[in-house]
Amino acid sequence: MKMKIRTFAYFLGEAFKSFRRNSLMTLASIATVTLSLFILGMFLTTVLNLTHMASYLENQVELSVYLKDGLTTQQVSDVERKIRGMQEVKTVTFINKDQALRDFKERLGEQSYLLDSLNGNPLPSSFAVVFETPGAVRQAAGILEQDSAVETAQYGQDTIEQLFEVTRFIRIGGTVLILFLAFATLFIISNTIRMTVFARRREIQIMKYVGATNGFIRWPFLLEGMMLGLTGSVLAGACLWQMYRWGLAQLVNHGLAFLPMIPTYPFILQVALALLGIGICIGGLGSAISVRKYMKV
Repeated sequence: MKMKIRTFAYFLGEAFKSFRRNSLMTLASIATVTLSLFILGMFLTTVLNLTHMASYLENQVELSVYLKDGLTTQQVSDVERKIRGMQEVKTVTFINKDQALRDFKERLGEQSYLLDSLNGNPLPSSFAVVFETPGAVRQAAGILEQDSAVETAQYGQDTIEQLFEVTRFIRIGGTVLILFLAFATLFIISNTIRMTVFARRREIQIMKYVGATNGFIRWPFLLEGMMLGLTGSVLAGACLWQMYRWGLAQLVNHGLAFLPMIPTYPFILQVALALLGIGICIGGLGSAISVRKYMKV
């Protein structure tokens, strides 16, 4: 056990020495890793926030069930019981004719005087129904419109259908974009580390000629690559944290605080930890692939 610890300490020491010896190449590699992971993190936070907004808007979809005039109390209760018996119903609110007229006047504001000339109240009683998932709205509307006591069931069909299409596009397009950027980041970082290894190819070949084992040669480079990925991902995470906080502050300053953005904590911490894992894995993988090529002597 002590031998393994001493061996690991030796490899780690060699990796640190390489960091110091190749300071310029190391700084260039760290800068590339940081920039690549920062760009990936920016796209990731953007796509996740767009998805969050889409989900928020979907969950605001409300089904308005307008009742026919002249219904008895029992008939209204039957409709309410039918609605509450449906799956995924979150809330059910009854709005009688008088309340509907008051709400309409409030929406008109200063132009509410236009309703003074009306003879009676033409607005119907209704139920405002909110569901757990947006997909349940369409199914419920189709069922309730077949009820003899229901005049119509509306949820802004045309607008909502377009919203569903947009949110579907955001989710699929965002996932594809993140995967593409992840592979691009892997390619950029791996090639950057490969350049670092290429600059020391003679050192690898000499060690191979004097009888060093593959593991003895590979481990310092592997640890060095992981250290590059670790350093770059920490810097990228710190920059992303500050950028996201600044972005949220700008939205507030410009009167856009109503937008349903994901709060900074723990969201950015989770993204930073993901970048940390990606950076370390890519750094180690890039070094392992690159060293393997130059060990064939």
